[in-house]
Amino acid sequence: MPMDAHDIEAMIKAAIPDAEVTIRDLAGDGDHYAATVISESFRGKSRVQQHQIVYQSLRGQMGGVLHALALQTGVPGVPGT
Repeated sequence: MPMDAHDIEAMIKAAIPDAEVTIRDLAGDGDHYAATVISESFRGKSRVQQHQIVYQSLRGQMGGVLHALALQTGVPGVPGT
C-alpha cells in the first residue's frame, strides 16, 4: 500500500518539530516523492547528517512502503536550501 504525503510530513514533523516540510508526489503513485525539509536543528550539520535525520524520522519506511524520496534539506534563511 502506498504511503500518503500527509503521513510522511507527520512523521518528519514528529521527529523534527520545528521543520517546514513540503512534500510533492512525483509520479502520482504514492511511491515516489520529493521532500524539502527546512529546520533550525540542521544548522552546523552536513547535508549528509541532515538527510540521515530525515530518513531516521521515517522509521524504516524507506525502501518498503515508501519506495523513493528525493530529499532537499537546509536551514532557515540560508540561500540555496
